[in-house]
Amino acid sequence: MPELPEVETVRRQLAPRMQGRVLRELEVLDPRWCAPAPPGEVADAARGRRIERVERRGKYLLVGLAGGAQPDRRTEVFSDEVTLVMHLRMTGTLLLVAGHDDPPERPHLRARLELDDGHRVLFCDQRRFGTGEVLLGAAAVNDYFDSRLGIEPLSPDFTTEALRALARGRKAPVKAFLLSQERIAGVGNIYADEALFRAGLHPLRPVGTLRPGQIAALRDAVVESLEAGIDARGATIEDFRHADGARGSFQDRFLVHRREGEPCPRCGSPIRKLRAAGRGTYVCPRCQPRPRARRSPASALPRKM
Repeated sequence: MPELPEVETVRRQLAPRMQGRVLRELEVLDPRWCAPAPPGEVADAARGRRIERVERRGKYLLVGLAGGAQPDRRTEVFSDEVTLVMHLRMTGTLLLVAGHDDPPERPHLRARLELDDGHRVLFCDQRRFGTGEVLLGAAAVNDYFDSRLGIEPLSPDFTTEALRALARGRKAPVKAFLLSQERIAGVGNIYADEALFRAGLHPLRPVGTLRPGQIAALRDAVVESLEAGIDARGATIEDFRHADGARGSFQDRFLVHRREGEPCPRCGSPIRKLRAAGRGTYVCPRCQPRPRARRSPASALPRKM
């Protein structure tokens, strides 16, 4: 699944080509892409508007549209600001192509955004989990993400103190904590594994038991892993592609993820694979020691002779 670095890579590629252009047409080819909203209503809300910005929140890509106000048929009011929110999910890709490079029959094409300069942005998705939604007004955008996303890990708000407050008193394994988008936005399986290795933490360690120094190390490791992924323009394991169809290269720089049986880059021990938070997880058993099981009060009592 594309995670924060992959979505940020695509955003950086699309923003200079889309911002300032007019969205001449939004063609929804698969109703599932925007369900439950009818494709026609989604297209009507976006058509003819100028693209003011292309942003990212967590793993979501946001296209901010202005001008050409359209009525909201549910509330019978007009909105001058519309945001197209897209999520690539597991296998979605966004490709930027010239009109003459867009064949009528393209595999897995779910939606097409046609710009006024003749270029098109294509949302392709083999497994059809990717989504597109139109939100009317800034308040709707804030409400949408307030219930879905936590702190942005590359923002100034992501401090050691903020992470400590999020983790305090929680019994969830640290891997599950990192994958919870309601806590930290944008971290997925790849970057959780890489961050935990950098921080020297076992993924099954209860996050609420981390000491202050470990919290600080985890915060820095999350940021370092995400920035490394962006520097490599994302990771392509299966489906992820850049806006021009090229592959990312972070998979060639993984420290532990998907490296089962290979030597740890620090100590040389074989990398092991286990299950954590329901996901395949990669660890170095020496650099990331497994947490000791807590002894129950009963087991701590002395035995009777």
